Amino acid sequence: VLAESNPGRYGFLWHWFDEIYVLLDLLLQQHYLARCSASFSENFYSLKRIPMGDHGQQPLATAGLPKRQHWKSLLLLVLVPYLKGKLEKLVSSLREEDEYSIHPPSSSWKKRFYRAFLAAYPFVNMTWEGWFLIQQLCYILGKAQHHSPMLRLAGVRLVRLTAEDIQALEEKLAGATSSRTQSIKAQVQSTVRKALGGIAFSLSTGLSVSVFFLQFLDWWYSSENQETIKSLTALPTPPPPVHLDHGAGSALLPKLKTVCPLCRKIRVNATALSTSGFVFCYRCAYGYVKTHQRCPITGYATELQHLVKLYSPES
Repeated sequence: VLAESNPGRYGFLWHWFDEIYVLLDLLLQQHYLARCSASFSENFYSLKRIPMGDHGQQPLATAGLPKRQHWKSLLLLVLVPYLKGKLEKLVSSLREEDEYSIHPPSSSWKKRFYRAFLAAYPFVNMTWEGWFLIQQLCYILGKAQHHSPMLRLAGVRLVRLTAEDIQALEEKLAGATSSRTQSIKAQVQSTVRKALGGIAFSLSTGLSVSVFFLQFLDWWYSSENQETIKSLTALPTPPPPVHLDHGAGSALLPKLKTVCPLCRKIRVNATALSTSGFVFCYRCAYGYVKTHQRCPITGYATELQHLVKLYSPES
């Protein structure tokens, strides 16, 4: 919200979005693994993790996982999705550059390496997804204890919370220490702990309401409400920003609207920047934004995801 409302000041949040997200996710999963022996989503569905091979008396959810399983679970919950997302973005970027010959490799062996990498990635991704699918089928047929290979790699399995687990979690949340023997400092700490616990509980129980709200938004902007969307998009286009950046290295607007401000030639594969509305050649805009991370005209902070290709003919 901050980056879209004020891209000039908070545009860096777009650039570091993945890192900020993975840091917050790390803190969230660490909190739930330490307190409930489960990830946030697993705790929401009343599940907990126990070490593999533990078929006897199951430890309480408040006891936590052994240190080895705890850190393996944390890394697999947070690090693997982060690396997978980064790899997908890298592949998408390399495909764009290869398709439009943007920043071609300096040597032939590097070019062959990129081509081989792009050709091999679909098969690697298919193997990865197939591994998960086979594991899920085995779990459904009762041939495996885990529905996900990540649980097996972490050395844990999922079980339902028992009545004892729920009671222990409630006691831990409420605090079992008697207030009569507490000092003022301990009372303040207990109050803060209860307040934080209440906030966490409210966020957890409010998740279902949030999911309903997101589903409502998805329906609101679906094809069933195209008339509403058309009435909104029929409004006149707002004018471009007036505070243009005419500093050193910034592009100037050409007199002809069909000319790209960067290469000063007739535009090829017209592409607009959603942060400013100005239109360039796709190759010019891609190369400039990737290098400078801002709009060539206005200086607004801009990322590659803000490039919008215009396929309709220009008037």
